[in-house]
Amino acid sequence: MVKVENLSKIYGAGDAEVRALDGVSFSVKKGEFLAVMGASGSGKSTLLHLLGGVDRPTGGKVFIDDTDIYALNESKLAIFRRRHIGLIYQFYNLIPTLNIEENITLPQLLDGREIDKAHLSEILTTIGLTDRLKHLPNKLSGGQQQRVSIGRALMGSPSIILADEPTGNLDSKSSRDVVDLLKLSNKKYGRTLIVITHDERIALQADRVIVIEDGKITRDEEAASPEAMQS
Repeated sequence: MVKVENLSKIYGAGDAEVRALDGVSFSVKKGEFLAVMGASGSGKSTLLHLLGGVDRPTGGKVFIDDTDIYALNESKLAIFRRRHIGLIYQFYNLIPTLNIEENITLPQLLDGREIDKAHLSEILTTIGLTDRLKHLPNKLSGGQQQRVSIGRALMGSPSIILADEPTGNLDSKSSRDVVDLLKLSNKKYGRTLIVITHDERIALQADRVIVIEDGKITRDEEAASPEAMQS
């Protein structure tokens, strides 16, 4: 499903050079739930951006569904991203002038695809917002807005869902709801799920935990364990 080979990202040059990622390699199986942990500045968010095709590496390769995504030109990469990758951000990234239904279906509309109304209805039911589909984002709580961003990620039936600190801006109850919804997307829809997080509740429920320090993988545990939480 996902294969990362010797991935590097360098910012600056000379004395100002920063190696955000330094020769990272790993793979993720179809349907696996992977949590990526590490301190601020460790390189984990850089990794997610490279996996999602929103930034280009200095070196190395990323394969998703056997496609070398950085061998694609910008237009083809944008199409691949819309069709194969669902992105969830800490601060939701919803369009404030679009209602909930429009935010969820926006990637398909941009891609010129017809909206599957049955699938949309199923997703609205799954995220618990069937009665809010005409609301604008500013009429929703933070937890509800994050549910919308998860619905948007699911709408395109992507191969992989990438989430960057999805509970980082939420209270404890909303965080639990979002974790439950992410798990549901992984189990019900069979999506491969990679979550960048400081939240031990997410990591403890993942199939596997990777810990990154100074741009390198220092631990790769097949199942969450207390030892994996120490970094």
